Amino acid sequence: MADPTTTRVKLPERLNAWLNDVDEPLWERPSPTPRQMRHDVYGALTLMVVALVTLVMSRSVQGMPDAEGPWDAYGALCLMIAPLAVRRRFPLTVLVVSSGLFLSLSYAAPSAAYEIAFQIAYFAALYAAVAWARNRRALWIAMGLVILTMTLWLVITFTLVSGYGATIRPEVDPDGLVSPLVAAVVYTSLINFAYFGGAIAAGRASWRSALQRARLSQQAERIRAQGDELARRAVVDERLRIARELHDVVAHHVSVIGVQAGAARTVLTRDPEAASEALRNIEGSSRQAVSDMRSLLGVLRTETDTERASGRSRAPEPGLAELGDLIAVHRDSGLEVDLTVVEDAGSLATVPSPVALSLFRTVQESLANAARHSTAARARVTVRTGAPETGPRWVEVEVVDDGQPRAGSAGSGYGLRGIRERVLLHRGEAEVGPRRTGAGWRVRVRLPLSPIDAAPLDSTQGSLSS
Repeated sequence: MADPTTTRVKLPERLNAWLNDVDEPLWERPSPTPRQMRHDVYGALTLMVVALVTLVMSRSVQGMPDAEGPWDAYGALCLMIAPLAVRRRFPLTVLVVSSGLFLSLSYAAPSAAYEIAFQIAYFAALYAAVAWARNRRALWIAMGLVILTMTLWLVITFTLVSGYGATIRPEVDPDGLVSPLVAAVVYTSLINFAYFGGAIAAGRASWRSALQRARLSQQAERIRAQGDELARRAVVDERLRIARELHDVVAHHVSVIGVQAGAARTVLTRDPEAASEALRNIEGSSRQAVSDMRSLLGVLRTETDTERASGRSRAPEPGLAELGDLIAVHRDSGLEVDLTVVEDAGSLATVPSPVALSLFRTVQESLANAARHSTAARARVTVRTGAPETGPRWVEVEVVDDGQPRAGSAGSGYGLRGIRERVLLHRGEAEVGPRRTGAGWRVRVRLPLSPIDAAPLDSTQGSLSS
């Protein structure tokens, strides 16, 4: 059973919300456009012409009342319809003026008040006020005064008519279910309730429709702005990704080329064969660098270059399976690199491609830094997998060298920043810095593996080998 107290409270709250528009109290309907205002003028003139023609036809059939002048009804119709020309521009003013004209002209020209155009004009004024008033509180105050005035007018009309003879026709013996007085009051009340209620309901429906259109327009604009922002962020993220990849690729190959060029210069006169081998390594590294950059920058081609882009497929991105080739390049450059794989929990073959790429780039950047910016002669690369008691499995790489910082070879720091960005992207952890023993540099990166992402890699990646 519903709580009676709650039932009594709900209705006033809903009525207050309906009247005061508490769901959007600060929204104001935009003023009518010049085209709408021109249509108001044309509509008022059209209604006025139709009303006058209708009144002429009515007078031709029924004749003119003796109590009125020949032009009273025509003038009353024109006065009642004229304010409609600005009903959307000044809705509250038109409502007040039309209410005053309705009361005064009903006494001055009673025959005009019974014309359908006269009633339509006042209905349009009520509707326009509810639909277009910008100040909603002022609207409902004015509407309340209008309804109160009309109610008093009806009461006075019934009271002043002596014996209500003009309404209930006492000379006719009534045979209805209720008395003529009660019937007249109820009938008039129902007509006026439908009249005013219909105008208010229609006007509010129009106002709500305009509010809904405004909200949809704002939402569409917000969605469009959010779409532009997401597109901008996607472009920025892609640029950052390409910058990281490009830095890693260029830094790796340039470091190899630099080491090989130094070795070739050293042995050029003493051992031409060794110098020739170093130059061949430089040629291979440069060609590989160009190939990697072309593959990486292929994503920057325009949409109009589809034929050229589709004619050449991008090379697969490197992963853990390519660590052996990477280490072999650095061994040829003179840096002794040892690779150790410890698979404590799960196989490296189940490491997702994005994670494998990040780990590969970490090793690549670490070895490139060891070759370019330190005196290291040996480095050790360790790849591990593991699983905590709770949570997802993880995979990590650790690169440790035995060198000291080389004077005059400080880098820009973009490589280490790229490592940290990759770790942040995968929500992992990183340790980058000098070894605690004081000799060498250590880079350790651990990335989590979620159960969903731990899918087998493509068979083209091969197996990890040292």
